[in-house]
Amino acid sequence: MKVLKVEQQENSKTYLEIEIDADVFKDAMQKSYRKNVKGIAIPGFRKGKVPKNIIEKFYGAEVFYDDAVNFCIPDAYEAAVEESGIDPVEMPKIDIITIKEGENLVFSATVTVRPEVTLGEYKGIEAVKPSVVVSDEEVMAEIAKMQDNAASIETIEEGAAQKGDTVTLDFDGSVDGVPFDGGKAEGFELELGSGQFIPGFEDQLIGKNIGEDIDVNVTFPEEYHAEELAGKAALFKCKMHKIARKNLPELDDEFAKDVSEFDTLEELKKNTAENLAHAKEHEAEHRYEDAVVSAVVANAQVEVPECMVDQQCDKQLEEMAYRMQSQGLTLENYMKYTGQTVENIKEQIRPAAAEAVKNTLVLEAIKKAEGIEATDEDVEAEFGKMAESYGMEVEKVKEIMAPNAEGLKSDIALTKTVKFLVDNAVMKQD
Repeated sequence: MKVLKVEQQENSKTYLEIEIDADVFKDAMQKSYRKNVKGIAIPGFRKGKVPKNIIEKFYGAEVFYDDAVNFCIPDAYEAAVEESGIDPVEMPKIDIITIKEGENLVFSATVTVRPEVTLGEYKGIEAVKPSVVVSDEEVMAEIAKMQDNAASIETIEEGAAQKGDTVTLDFDGSVDGVPFDGGKAEGFELELGSGQFIPGFEDQLIGKNIGEDIDVNVTFPEEYHAEELAGKAALFKCKMHKIARKNLPELDDEFAKDVSEFDTLEELKKNTAENLAHAKEHEAEHRYEDAVVSAVVANAQVEVPECMVDQQCDKQLEEMAYRMQSQGLTLENYMKYTGQTVENIKEQIRPAAAEAVKNTLVLEAIKKAEGIEATDEDVEAEFGKMAESYGMEVEKVKEIMAPNAEGLKSDIALTKTVKFLVDNAVMKQD
């Protein structure tokens, strides 16, 4: 293998011209022959026993080219990448330049590589850390959540649906009399007032009775994700089959005893305020950290390759599907209910994905510039945290994480890089 040319192109592309020795290509042709001869029949020869030169006489040597290049190009490409010192971030586009058995094979590989980052100032960055204030309203909102969780559920046999009830209904939606995708469901559970559906939909179910045929007229928002429905008036034919109503407990000392280890409501409120303050402090630290990183990234210059953004979109979509699955909802059903497609969702998350890629590229550049690495002690500490979090033995965690050891070390090093930036920043309070 010989690298004939390395050429930097626009948009973080690198063009390589690579030559494979004639003997290597000849061996690849032989492997291709052995793979394909069993399926070739020529009169006068037993199937699978036709000599290579006879096949080439009938069909041309080209009949073996596809598999031959697949046998020899990958190894040659990997060797060329290592020799040229580039860092590809996607699969290459391969083009054959010259190919003939008995001669050197020459091919080109065009690939997107990790872009160069020009760092700006990243030490002494000024950033604002939000002040932490817990209001009485926030405390009571948390208490109200506890009250809601402690509520008993009553199935209503007669009477009308109220705000806060969870109704089980069938609905069939149409626009100008034409049904649309995701507009029909049976046995769907909907909490009235949750804002889960199109504005106005839930309000029109309030006051309606079980078994009643209900016409719900709504207009899709102008910015609705499904363009064919945006701004359109729709009719939903609905029927309620069940009403479930929450009965909230009184907010008193008995309630506090039931939902906590405290004897009085005042003690519960005090503890709730402390927990909120702790959570808000944690959030403020993260927002300060994000502000520092954002300022550092803004000072840097880097051209983010589209393929890296595509990869990040795919990753975020997988994470989104995993989170939904843990909540008992598949991505397919989510798209059905909301009228979205994979392409719609990717378009929505693309700006955040591009920002995430840029942040990572800049942090990696700082990590390299400052010589920040994950030590064995760092990795051991992380294994300990994971073992404690998942309730597992440390050795079992190590076994599970072994295939992703390098990825874990990289993540730890990036976390240390963020800490380095925060430690070297100037904090200002709002």
